[in-house]
Amino acid sequence: MPKMTTQTQARPLFAAKLTPHRSMGRRGLHAVVVVAMLLTIIPGIAFVSMGAWPIVGFMGLGVGLIWWALSAHQRDGRRYEQVTLWPDQLELKQVDGTGKETLTRFNPFFVKLVIDRDYNERTTALHLRTRDRDVELGAFLNPDEKSSFAKAFGTALKRSRG
Repeated sequence: MPKMTTQTQARPLFAAKLTPHRSMGRRGLHAVVVVAMLLTIIPGIAFVSMGAWPIVGFMGLGVGLIWWALSAHQRDGRRYEQVTLWPDQLELKQVDGTGKETLTRFNPFFVKLVIDRDYNERTTALHLRTRDRDVELGAFLNPDEKSSFAKAFGTALKRSRG
């Protein structure tokens, strides 16, 4: 029988996966690019018939830039942050759009959840702060999501300290 650690046997005190909101999927990206291509065909035919064929290349470049920007947006949408609070440690796993992972561990007794707010008292940023480290949490969330997460996570962090 494989040896199990305490963390694999126990359930975490708090666990959340933070992901950015993306309203357009892969099919939507393809639809936008196809529509952009179709909208450039008619003016492209007109420019070629007038002898201004180099303009068609620039129109194609515009469609290519639209595709590139939307693809970068899709890739960025694959990033996420996994926050797991155990009785003896807090783990923050940050994964960017390319799949590169960064795992940061904190002692829950020495970490502080710092909430930055604007003049309207909306949550603008969340930080996990210790004496020697400061890590921003959920930068891609909107203010309401940040506030909701801060409330739930802050309560769990206080409970973990006893």
